[in-house]
Amino acid sequence: MNFSLFIAKRYIFSRSKNNAINIITRIASAGIIIGAMALFVVLSVFSGLKDFSLSFSNDFDPDLKITASKGKSFFVTEEQEQKILKINGIASQTKVIEERVLFMFDGKEEVASLKGVDSIYSRVNQVHKTLFNGQWLNPNTNQVVVGYGISAKLSMGLFDFNNKLEVFVPKPGEGTIENPEQAFNKATIIPVGIYAISEDLDSKYVFADLGLSQELLEYKPNQVSGIEIKLLPNANEEQIKKELQTLFKNQLTIKNRAQLNDSLYKMLNTENTAVYLIFTLVIILTLFTLAGAIIMMILDKKDNLKTLLNLGTEITALRRIFLLQGTILTFLGGIIGLILGVIVVLIQQHYSVIMITENLAYPVVFTIQNALVVLSTIFVLGFIASWIASSRVSTKLLE
Repeated sequence: MNFSLFIAKRYIFSRSKNNAINIITRIASAGIIIGAMALFVVLSVFSGLKDFSLSFSNDFDPDLKITASKGKSFFVTEEQEQKILKINGIASQTKVIEERVLFMFDGKEEVASLKGVDSIYSRVNQVHKTLFNGQWLNPNTNQVVVGYGISAKLSMGLFDFNNKLEVFVPKPGEGTIENPEQAFNKATIIPVGIYAISEDLDSKYVFADLGLSQELLEYKPNQVSGIEIKLLPNANEEQIKKELQTLFKNQLTIKNRAQLNDSLYKMLNTENTAVYLIFTLVIILTLFTLAGAIIMMILDKKDNLKTLLNLGTEITALRRIFLLQGTILTFLGGIIGLILGVIVVLIQQHYSVIMITENLAYPVVFTIQNALVVLSTIFVLGFIASWIASSRVSTKLLE
């Protein structure tokens, strides 16, 4: 191995008499460097876009959410609430109610989700920073906070005392409705705030007081549709989920943030994998140049190899020379490309060179995981290309 490594290093750092081989080797090395840099930059960009996309839903989605396995609601006792807070790793919990209802304002109608929240909801979700205008609602009032999309569809502003915003909720029960006016529970609500996050979320929720929502839905005081939980940093999520399942006797469903946005996570991961495979294909095509350079080097050094063979060097040792040569070239090119990629990503991350809008920089995230993925991809593919090229060394070739 030391003999093969010594010869391989000599072939790497010494110029060939054939200028074409030198040019092809430089092109192969440049291709590896550029490929590694491009792959790392693209993976960092998609990591940034993933975090950027998830940041919209993270403002509303808790770390854990408990919902009913059957039906829309369940009952929770004060004792169970106290036990939830005593579980190691839980910072706070809040009760919520969600239901699709009808809103009417100045002759216009809109169907959206009424989300009833209690006074400690803001401890679990950072809703205050999403407010576009106005203020957050006060507990035990008819105040509501609506999404920007809903307010635009209803042409509604804040504190409009000339027109009233009404909410209509179908009454639970069975049988034929004889009087349409008695088929709904309704209330007049007062918009005091408008939140703005993304187009989808802005048209989804109207936040109201938990008590008002329970009254409209004819829920009992301890009846809710969900419990949202905020975890402490470095909390053991799986252990907490097990303890919660034990507390509620496995009768409820517990989901984390990723499970609450399952389709979004799958879409982002699929896009990331697709781009990785595309750039990996580009690197494979680049490494064909490396394999060609090694084969040409084998032909150029044919006389030297024949001499070594006659001196007793085994064919496997001669093949190992070019295997090591290609592997070292790939590794060095990958390291240099990765360093250049890290520099590009850090410059964008700290100095926002490329902007999407005047106030929004193109998102990138530097992660060790992406660096390891790039190095392992380059090294494995380079090793395979070098192994294929070095296998051309044979007794028949040197005879």
